[in-house]
Amino acid sequence: MDVGGTTLRVGSYAVADGRLTDVRRTPVEGMARHPGDPVPLLQRRVVDQIAEAVAARPGPPGGPLAVGIAFAGPTTADGLVLGAPTVWGRGGEPLPLGPVLQERLGRPVVVVNDITAAAWRYAATEPEPFCLLTVSSGIGAKVFRHGEVLLSPRGHGGELGHWRCDPAPDAPPCDCGGRGHLGGIASGRGALAAARRAVEHDPAGFAGSLLGRLCQGRPERLDNPALAAAVRAGDPFATGVLRDGLRHLAGAVTAVFTAIGVTRYIVIGGFALAVGPRYAELLTEELRRLGCFGLTEEEIGRMVTLGHPDDDHGLLGVGALLGRVLDGPARPAPAAPGGPGRPDRPARRDRPGRAGGRTLPVTARPGDRAGEDR
Repeated sequence: MDVGGTTLRVGSYAVADGRLTDVRRTPVEGMARHPGDPVPLLQRRVVDQIAEAVAARPGPPGGPLAVGIAFAGPTTADGLVLGAPTVWGRGGEPLPLGPVLQERLGRPVVVVNDITAAAWRYAATEPEPFCLLTVSSGIGAKVFRHGEVLLSPRGHGGELGHWRCDPAPDAPPCDCGGRGHLGGIASGRGALAAARRAVEHDPAGFAGSLLGRLCQGRPERLDNPALAAAVRAGDPFATGVLRDGLRHLAGAVTAVFTAIGVTRYIVIGGFALAVGPRYAELLTEELRRLGCFGLTEEEIGRMVTLGHPDDDHGLLGVGALLGRVLDGPARPAPAAPGGPGRPDRPARRDRPGRAGGRTLPVTARPGDRAGEDR
């Protein structure tokens, strides 16, 4: 399963050959579907939804052998979800999702942050260090180098969406309750909020834009699909809105590069992939404008690429992780046509880590704190 801020994705994964089948997508029973509900109630809704989805999976006799969950929030090695701003908002107690579901379902359950899970799809085919960025309901990032996720022993790292890039007291709010965070500005939700502010500020510009026509001139019809379509078509009004957020994202990418030297950035997430190649082009333009110390313009032009054009990243990744949990071979997730996968990745040297009482390589380490999806 892949539990995001808006969508629950459920599929069946065959460890023997890495096949993902019978994928279903439904709205998450979180705050997007039940705005205003208290956090404890939303947590119960999400747990019930996951349990019901498992019960509906036929799988082998007796149901699935194990359940893997890629979750949009910081998660510890024992399956404790520390927070989920895009799923149930701010506040509330940490949710021991792994232990609760394991007791309820009577089978092994592994809960891992969604960006860590997605790494299993890309790490097997990437020959060089890379940063995986997701731009959807929120923003998340993970850096992978030499077969390992760059994290502190306590799991700090990857919360790029909660970097405060705008210190103004009236900066846009983030789902976590803070202000001026990158996720609240440059995510899909942040871009939509910025577009609505732009409509209020410049109603004539909106009325004369392609975005306005897609919304039939009615601001209340403005949504992310319309915004993405307008940017794809080159609408100046919509593109200007997106650029404002991309300036901050480019600043974050520049900081990551300057600090640790990673030059490959793979962008996934529903909003970025909906905009398509134009998203990578616009982000690259902002990177060129800022400059990356020591890189030529040509090298900057190769920094950003889009991930595979689907939303199966977490499902394929957590499926590969379950292969380790079931003591089977961790087979690389199959690369989709047209994606960024590279077949010549050298063999990885795994080191033992712990997750859910089973031995796992550090590269699969569920106890991390990556940014939210999505």
